[in-house]
Amino acid sequence: MGPVSGPVIDLGTARLHVVTGKGGVGKSVVAGALALCLARGGRRVLLVELEGRQGIATLFDIEPLPYTEQHVATAAGGGEVIALAVDAEEALLDYLETFYNLRRAGAALRRIGAIDFATTVAPGLRDVLLTGKTCEAVRRRTEAGFDFDAVVLDAPPTGRITQVLNVNAEVAGLARVGPIRNQADSVMDVLTSPQTMVHLVTLLEEMPVVETAEAVVSLRAASLPTGAVIVNKVREDPLSTDDWARLAGVDPQAVATALLAARVVATPDRAHRFATSLLAEGGRAEQRAALAVQQRAAVSAIGLPVIELPLLTGGVELSGLYALARALAGQVLR
Repeated sequence: MGPVSGPVIDLGTARLHVVTGKGGVGKSVVAGALALCLARGGRRVLLVELEGRQGIATLFDIEPLPYTEQHVATAAGGGEVIALAVDAEEALLDYLETFYNLRRAGAALRRIGAIDFATTVAPGLRDVLLTGKTCEAVRRRTEAGFDFDAVVLDAPPTGRITQVLNVNAEVAGLARVGPIRNQADSVMDVLTSPQTMVHLVTLLEEMPVVETAEAVVSLRAASLPTGAVIVNKVREDPLSTDDWARLAGVDPQAVATALLAARVVATPDRAHRFATSLLAEGGRAEQRAALAVQQRAAVSAIGLPVIELPLLTGGVELSGLYALARALAGQVLR
């Protein structure tokens, strides 16, 4: 990972930050780190997940989240991260209570499986309910102003993100008028406005970068506002270009002789095998470095601001989240 040259994107223009990415790129980790970053300096940030995986609970090493907003972390400078795991059934019960005063009847419907049936056969309704809960939190006000300074949504993967966010298209055949259509319109008012940014997480690998580029095209076609491409798990390049060139010309026998002289190994045969193995690993590292250069160019060609986050060699623990939040803070304005 190269040195951070300063802020590359101003996040202060948005209040809803949608984080998506191909499976396996660390999307949820980045969403958690972004929430911590945005909460720095005393701000109050809501982190939302939609898919029932309890990823936030795992990430912050806490008990599974109920369907209520709950404090999960304190950010640098006294900020607060609140978390919410949105459940489709509970969101539908809220909807029935808000628009029809039918929460008690809704609970009876859940007991006989009607709510699960409804959200399964009408996925557009499910997406309206899930994204609607998030957008409600974005708009919610208290006497002092907005309830949350920012909301971070750990969203579905890039392959489904446009479908999930473009709720007007999803409910077109379900409801042309009435409360469901009004709810969808209200959600889209938030999602297509300047207060929303969709950030895409990728790795410096071909498939995630290609899927990221395709998702950006899809989001733009649906008039959904994009933010930054966040490149996760970036490795430090251990050698310069000249060093890699010199490594390609190293004689395995010379390495074996040096290993014997340093008494790293005891026999010429072992020295030769060790030297061959070392140089082969060096060749693989050079290939990874060359691939990273190619994929950086492909990421740059997408045309969005690019943020790079380092590979956490110690694994993703709470301390690692704070480290990623610091890395983000050096590359964004809030």
